Amino acid sequence: MKSNTAAPAKPRKSLREWAKSMRGQQIIVTLVFLLVPLLLLFTFTYLPFFKMVQFSFYKMKYIGKREFVGLKNYIDVFTRDDCFSALKLSLYYMVGSVVQMALALLFATILSFKVKGSKFFRGALYFPCLICGISVGFIFKFFFTHGFVLDSLLGFLGIPLESCPYWLKDESINNIVLVACSVWKYVGQNIVMFIGAIASVDSTLYEAADIDGANAWHKFKDIILPSIRTIVVLNLIISVSGALSAFEMPYVVTGGAFGTSTYFVVMDKLAHTDQKVGLASAMAVVLLCLIMLVTAFQKFVQKKLEDAENKPVKLTVTTEQNTAARASSATPAHK
Repeated sequence: MKSNTAAPAKPRKSLREWAKSMRGQQIIVTLVFLLVPLLLLFTFTYLPFFKMVQFSFYKMKYIGKREFVGLKNYIDVFTRDDCFSALKLSLYYMVGSVVQMALALLFATILSFKVKGSKFFRGALYFPCLICGISVGFIFKFFFTHGFVLDSLLGFLGIPLESCPYWLKDESINNIVLVACSVWKYVGQNIVMFIGAIASVDSTLYEAADIDGANAWHKFKDIILPSIRTIVVLNLIISVSGALSAFEMPYVVTGGAFGTSTYFVVMDKLAHTDQKVGLASAMAVVLLCLIMLVTAFQKFVQKKLEDAENKPVKLTVTTEQNTAARASSATPAHK
C-alpha cells in the first residue's frame, strides 16, 4: 500500500541566508555590475540626449525662460544661410573621406607584403593619429599662413611670394586645404585597420593566384577587396560620420572664418556664443538623423552587393552549342 503522507516541505530561506548562498551572491554581483554601468550610461548619454531633443522644440538660452516653438528650429536649420551652407560644406569632407579611404587601401596593401622598411612606414603613417587634433591644427595654421613655412619652401623652388595664394583666406582653396589636413591626420587609423584585415586573408589564395599568373591588381580586386569588405564598409561609415562632424581643423586653423565654418563650428557658435540652445539642439538632432541615413544607405548597398555576389550563375547554352554537343556525343571515338 502506498503511504498517503506527503513529503515534508523544504523550509524557506530567509533573505539573509539567500544572500549568503552561492546562487544569491552570483545574482547580486551580476546585478551590481550591470546596474552601475547602465546607471552611468543613462545619466551621461541617454538622459542628455532626450533633454537635447526636448530643447530642440524650444526657443531658449541656458538660463532664462523657454518658449515652445514647435518645428521652427528644424525649419531654420534648412533655411538659415549659415546652417545650410555649413551642411553643404560637409560635401568637401565627404569627398576627402573617399580619398582618405583610397589612400589607406593603397598604403595598407603595399605595406601588408614584404616591403623594405615597412615597419618604419607603418609607424610613420600612424604617428599623426597619436597627436592631439588641436596641436595638428596649430601646426598647419603656421604651415599655411601666408609668408610662413609653405611659402618659404616654395620660395626656395623659385616661386615668388607674390605668386603664392592665401591658402587659408582664399575661399576657392581653403576648404580643400583643411580637408587635406584632416586626411593627413586620420588616414593612419584606416591603414592600421586595413592592414589587420588583410593579414587575416588566407595565404593559399595568393599562392593559387600566382600559379594562375594573376598580377597585383587582380590579387587586390579578386582576393583582398572581397575578403575585407566588412572592414571597408565599417571604415567608410566612420569616415563619413567624421566628415559630417568635422570640427577641429576649421575651428583651430581658421576659426571658421573665410567660408570654412563646418556644421559643428556653426553649432558651437550658436550654442555658446549666441546662446541659441534650441536651434543648436535641432542642428544636433538633424546631424544624428543624417548619420543614421548614411549608415543605413551604406548597409543597404553592402547587402545588395553581397546578394549579387552570392546569386547563383545560370549557364545559358545556345542552340548551336546544343547541336554541336549532340553531334560530338553521337560520333564514335577513333581508336
